[in-house]
Amino acid sequence: MKELRIHGRGGQGSVTAAELIAVAAFESGVFAQAFPAFGVERRGAPVQAFVRFSDKKIRLRSQVYEPDYIIVQDSTLIKDVNVFQGMKKGGIAIINTGRGIDAAIPDGVRVITVDATQVALDVLGLPITNTALMGAFAAASGEITFTALKHALRHRFSKELAEKNIEAAKRTFEMVGGPT
Repeated sequence: MKELRIHGRGGQGSVTAAELIAVAAFESGVFAQAFPAFGVERRGAPVQAFVRFSDKKIRLRSQVYEPDYIIVQDSTLIKDVNVFQGMKKGGIAIINTGRGIDAAIPDGVRVITVDATQVALDVLGLPITNTALMGAFAAASGEITFTALKHALRHRFSKELAEKNIEAAKRTFEMVGGPT
């Protein structure tokens, strides 16, 4: 079983990203589950969402404490929250930033940075980064295919909005090195 923890702030779409990644994983042929964890439920407060992937049924229902992957939607969270806590060696951290990371990276963790905010502004006209980060996750992890991601986005959003979100995901997917 592989596990993903998404760190974001309320209103950034962390829960939606987790749900769509789970849908794409299921379409890619594995079992998946997605669920959120809320502290203070208000816009801007730190939130977490989780996804599990497995080729067997998933019966575990706890939060993800030792993720294989993390997505950090807002790099300012790194100073407020230990986003790397429990990360497994060999894990991948995808961080939304156009700058470097000013944090101690655990040994054996690969960090991928993408400026998902700029991609979202360019494509969507809004700083909503979740779908752009999903594209980076698909390319970096191989847990979901880009085709499955496109289908999940088309299922969730209306036609025009779906196509814009697919374009945002495609840009970061290609930035990270995935073939579309």
